[in-house]
Amino acid sequence: MIELNSDLPAELVPLSWLLGVWEGTGVVHYTVGDDVLDYEFGQRVSFSQDGLPYLNYNSYSWLLDDSLKPLVTESGYWRLNRPAVAGDPGPGMLSGTGDRPFATAEDVETLRNANEGFDLQVSIVHPGGINELYLGQVKGPRIDLATDAVMRASTAKEYAAATRIYGLVEGHLLWAWDIAALGQDLRTHSSGRLARVD
Repeated sequence: MIELNSDLPAELVPLSWLLGVWEGTGVVHYTVGDDVLDYEFGQRVSFSQDGLPYLNYNSYSWLLDDSLKPLVTESGYWRLNRPAVAGDPGPGMLSGTGDRPFATAEDVETLRNANEGFDLQVSIVHPGGINELYLGQVKGPRIDLATDAVMRASTAKEYAAATRIYGLVEGHLLWAWDIAALGQDLRTHSSGRLARVD
């Protein structure tokens, strides 16, 4: 059972089931030409909040081999996708003016989309010079995301698009990630099953 913090911003309630630290394993299965990349990894994912209307996200993965070699890390922010208004902070260090918007459950309910979910905006940054902007929706304990934009540094590996799906199934966080990278079209890339550890 999930216990909600009374200090949780109302906008985070649709995403509150993600809060905490999750750990488990997954598999990479990605085909590039005639080569098939196929291996298992361990993963630790953290979703936290600091009083602002978004979740902080961090993921760290390692190979499940004798060395437990670090694999990848990524970080970012997850929030309901809605227009910024005067009460929101930013850009930069500018404070918002007036009341914080969507401060009550009733206010947040006005953000429901035609599918009875909530539109999402997710920004994920990879240390190899790739930034992803996902748009999608959360509907109950399921999240569907697709890249709206991918920004790459000139030194980054080729990466064009992605989709991600997350779901809470029998107390576990399950996810799947498809990518279009290294000259390939959008295809299966990796998936994982995580249990809440904190």
